[in-house]
Amino acid sequence: MQTKEMRLRRIQHLAHDIMDEMNARKEKRQFDTLIPVIDNLARAIGDLSDPLGDYSLDYIEEKVENAHFLLFKNKKKIQFHS
Repeated sequence: MQTKEMRLRRIQHLAHDIMDEMNARKEKRQFDTLIPVIDNLARAIGDLSDPLGDYSLDYIEEKVENAHFLLFKNKKKIQFHS
């Protein structure tokens, strides 16, 4: 089982991967691709920013993975090893 820190590091790596992809592309993306990506990321941030600190790491992980999948259109699982 992965520790919380490892899971958060993996989520962070996925988010950086998404940022790099968004900034590296010269051609514009279709809104029908970007809207669900943004929606998933916004839901993850919304859950993480709960003022009471009551968030679900499973939910955040799922939403960031969904955004990554939608952007890259593949099922590759990024493994991050510290």
